[in-house]
Amino acid sequence: MQALSRRTDTFTDSVIRRMTRIVNEYGGVNLSQGFPDFAPPKEITDRLAQVAHEGPHQYAVTWGAQNFRDALARKQKHFSGMDVDPNREIVVTCGGTEAMIAAMLTLVNPGDKVAVFSPFYENYGADAILSGAEPIYIPLEPPAFTFDANRLEEAFKEGAKVLILCNPSNPCGKVFTKDELETIASIVKKYDAYVITDEVYEHIVYKPHKHVYMATLPGMRERTIICSSLSKTYSITGWRLGYVIASPRIIDRVKKVHDFLTVGAAAPLMEAAVVGLTFDDSYYEKLQAHYTHMKDLFVGGMKELGLSVAEPEGAYYVLLDVSEFGVKNDLAFAEWMIREVGVATVPGSSFFHEPINHLVRFHFAKEDATLLDALNRLESLRKKAQEAVQVDWK
Repeated sequence: MQALSRRTDTFTDSVIRRMTRIVNEYGGVNLSQGFPDFAPPKEITDRLAQVAHEGPHQYAVTWGAQNFRDALARKQKHFSGMDVDPNREIVVTCGGTEAMIAAMLTLVNPGDKVAVFSPFYENYGADAILSGAEPIYIPLEPPAFTFDANRLEEAFKEGAKVLILCNPSNPCGKVFTKDELETIASIVKKYDAYVITDEVYEHIVYKPHKHVYMATLPGMRERTIICSSLSKTYSITGWRLGYVIASPRIIDRVKKVHDFLTVGAAAPLMEAAVVGLTFDDSYYEKLQAHYTHMKDLFVGGMKELGLSVAEPEGAYYVLLDVSEFGVKNDLAFAEWMIREVGVATVPGSSFFHEPINHLVRFHFAKEDATLLDALNRLESLRKKAQEAVQVDWK
């Protein structure tokens, strides 16, 4: 039979979701795939119950229901100060995942180059390859995950047309400062390029850090394609409601790409989620307090166990350094952890272009009881790892 697509030859399944399948098989605490184990806001689910009987149940406008886009534009204006035209500058997508690939397919041609900070969410490299583009990786240097502006500029000298910027960052929890964003913006403008921002964690930022929208910086409104979703902000990861915000010139093309990718997002879910988009500031203040509590509980607990972790500035992930255990194969180590310790994590190598094998990522968007259960299990990690012999991760 004829060969399959060459562009997917190097693809594997998602390591993140593979860890979920393994922990489901063995049992244990799933701190790998980033979804909460607590309910969405009651106002949203109550509205969903009404919509189940009232509708709408048929296709919405391809680029998103009017009331959803109107509410989203008002929310964006409130938090960023940006005036967004709900009819000419927004496309509602099937999750942030579709938003990212729609943005990529809109901007790049086969053979173009795309700059990506490393570590990165695993979809970014795949998005570049699916778009026929070549990724150029710029390392973020731990522990603060800073970048070398000269290395970044080299990527654009090599022909990068687009930079993918996850802020706050998955997996390292970095929140880019305004100075850093201004440095990025100056380079992007110098080389007449674009930035695709993944801002799904915009409301999960820990004091004193603050989220700055790249599109609000001078000269960046026309060069920035904002991709985000409602998944993390309202604990509705399964609803798959994302969006792209950009200038009319770009959105006109995104609309066409989106139409042929998925036609449209789920009409009843958009109708129910409008309620969340109208929440006042108190909701976001409570959200920040809730995630700060979870971070302090879990990351603080890991520190009390003597484990080496990098304090996240935003998002809900933490990287654990497992080099003390002599780990050479972090994927095998993560699978061993599920079997022997009962906690699912994600091997760091799935996020880095560099040969990184000494980090694993946990997420902490969980109830207190879940996090305490995980910490209790992690108490045995050091002893079990030190006693482990004839394992395939050393």
